[in-house]
Amino acid sequence: MSAAETSSRVAMGKRAVALTVTEVIDESPDARSLVFAVPDEHRDRFTYRPGQFLTLRIPSARTGSVARCYSMASSPHIDDALKVTVKRTVGGYGSNWLCDNAPVGVTIEALPPAGVFTPAGLDGDFLLWAAGSGITPVMSILKSVLAAGSGRVILCYANRDESSVIFAAELRELAARYAGRFTVLHWLESVQGLPTRAQLGGFAQLFSSYESFICGPEPFMAVVKAALIEAGVPRQRMHTEVFQSLTGDPFDEGTAAPAVEDTDGDDRGAAQAAIELDGELHQLRWPRTQNLVDTMLAAGIEVPYSCREGNCGSCAATVLEGEVERGNSAILDEQDIADGLFLACQARPSSDILRLEF
Repeated sequence: MSAAETSSRVAMGKRAVALTVTEVIDESPDARSLVFAVPDEHRDRFTYRPGQFLTLRIPSARTGSVARCYSMASSPHIDDALKVTVKRTVGGYGSNWLCDNAPVGVTIEALPPAGVFTPAGLDGDFLLWAAGSGITPVMSILKSVLAAGSGRVILCYANRDESSVIFAAELRELAARYAGRFTVLHWLESVQGLPTRAQLGGFAQLFSSYESFICGPEPFMAVVKAALIEAGVPRQRMHTEVFQSLTGDPFDEGTAAPAVEDTDGDDRGAAQAAIELDGELHQLRWPRTQNLVDTMLAAGIEVPYSCREGNCGSCAATVLEGEVERGNSAILDEQDIADGLFLACQARPSSDILRLEF
C-alpha cells in the first residue's frame, strides 16, 4: 500500500466518534430526541452551525450497520449538548431502531456535523417553514436566531393533527419568552386540510423581505416554494433542506480513495487547486478524472464527507475562482449553485487553476 493510501485510510479511520446518549426525550407519540455527550478530545470536531445534521451508524443484523442522517434540534448558541430528533417512519429501519434501542448510556458512532441548510448570519428576519419532522433543523435555526440574533422569526409549522406536533411545549415557551420577536403559526391538516399555494402565498406576501428556510416532505416544500415565488420572494432568499437515502456506507474504512497517480511532473492532466479548510490552506493537484473528496483523501487531508454519492451535502464547498463540473448535484437548489456551491464527492475540475473553500 502506498503512503498516500495509508494516509487516506488513517484519515477515514479517525472520522467516526462514539457518542453516548445522556438523555432521551419523548417529543410526540412517534418522535423522540436523543441527547449526546461528545468525548472531550473530539469537541472541536463536533462544533456545528444551526441547521446541520449528524450521520449516525446504526447496527443491523442483516448488513452489519446502516448510515442515516438526522438533523440537530439543538442550538450551538444556547445548548451545551448535541440533540437529534428522530420521527418513526413506516418501514424505516433507522428511525425505528433509534426509537426502540437507544436508551441512556448506549453509544452510537457518528460522523462530525455537516450540511449547508444554515443561515449565513443570524441578525436578519426569518420566515421558517416546517412540516412534520422537518421542524428539527428549523428548530435549531430559530433558537439560534432568537438567542444570538436581533431580527424577527415567523414559523409556519404543518402537521397532521395536534398530537403530531413535535416540540409543542418548547415552542409555546419560546413564543412567550420572545413575544416581541417570535410568532408560531400551526397548520393542522385535520382542521385546515393540506396547505395550498394560494393560501400560503397570501401569507408569504406579508413577509416577502424575510429569509425563508423550508424543511419537510417534498410536496410541502414544493407548495411553499411555489407560494414564495408567486409572492415575489427572490430565489436567493429561499433555502431548502433535501435528504436522500444513503445507499453506501460512509463508515466503511475499506472504501479509501485511490492514490493520485504519479505523472512524473507532468501536470497537464490536473488542475492546481488552492483549498481553504478549517482555516488552513492546502495546495494540491486535482486530476481531471477524480472527484475532490478522493483527491484530498489521497493527499492525507481529512475532508468532510459522508455518503460520497451526492445525496447528503456533507462535502459541500464553494468555488471562489475557476470552474468545476458539478456532476450529481440534485440536492443543491438553483440558489446554492448560483452561490458557487458544489459537492466535492461529485465534482471534477474544468479550469486549470481553482480556489475553493469548505
